[in-house]
Amino acid sequence: MNKPYVLGIDIGGTNTVFGLVDARGTVVASSSIKTGIFPLFEEYIDALYNAIKALLVAHGAEDQVHGIGVGAPNANYYTGKIEYAPNLVWKGELPLAEALSEKFGIPVAITNDANAAAIGEMTYGAARGMKDFIMVTLGTGVGGGVVCNGTMVYGFDGMAGELGHLTARRNGRLCGCGRHGCLETYCSATGVVRTAYEFLEARVDEPTMLRDRLDLTSKDIYDAAMAGDKMAQDVFEFTGKVLGEMLADFVSFTSPQAIIIFGGLAKSGELLMKPLREAFEANNMPIHKGKVKILLSELKEADAAVLGASALGWEAK
Repeated sequence: MNKPYVLGIDIGGTNTVFGLVDARGTVVASSSIKTGIFPLFEEYIDALYNAIKALLVAHGAEDQVHGIGVGAPNANYYTGKIEYAPNLVWKGELPLAEALSEKFGIPVAITNDANAAAIGEMTYGAARGMKDFIMVTLGTGVGGGVVCNGTMVYGFDGMAGELGHLTARRNGRLCGCGRHGCLETYCSATGVVRTAYEFLEARVDEPTMLRDRLDLTSKDIYDAAMAGDKMAQDVFEFTGKVLGEMLADFVSFTSPQAIIIFGGLAKSGELLMKPLREAFEANNMPIHKGKVKILLSELKEADAAVLGASALGWEAK
């Protein structure tokens, strides 16, 4: 009898979310663990295995899973390894697919977390019916998934689509990848916080709610902006401008039908999207102006990556 489920796992810098998914794309059950609290990769694998096992037992699905699909930072579709992910606590090359396959005794396939989100969006969300689009994920970092002619672009080594590590500002902020000025350092949740601290230092005499907050988060900055705080609003204006400029560059090399924005920062609404759209149109080449849609993800934040990853589970061998 064919096994009716796959597991989709989304590994983020902060949380790992996993779900039991049926053939219709329904997330039957889901749960999560913290990613960064395990200093050793092997400890993390053990904790993830135990958490998933408990979920399967609770739903009577221990022997009902065909395969596992995983979306993770710097995950290489070809090698099954996470390779030098800057936003994870473990360094170097991590044999993720092999470790999980040994634990569960079923096949595992992995891909970049943003690629997984793109697959989920193409199958179930805003990119249904599209053959050419770009997915941009705004979370702890900035990820990208590029689909051309209906096919995910992996490149010859499996590492294509690292849009968060294209240079937004030459000689700019130091990135976790070791380079300077990466888009991720400006337009991720952590990048927004870095901008706020730079503004606070440069505008010392300006009254702002941000000055009263310890250990600022992007949510603090959003709340202040919604309350009318000028500096907080300027942080989002700057962030949207940088992102819009870079999205215009992305259009020049793949000519997509749409760019889909996904992740926590996308929930900022017009605070982010208005300056983004303005900068995007202002920086597009004339041949692209007015052609490319900027869309927000239509999937729940957790579901896009989990569903996309789960699609790999059906194909895992």
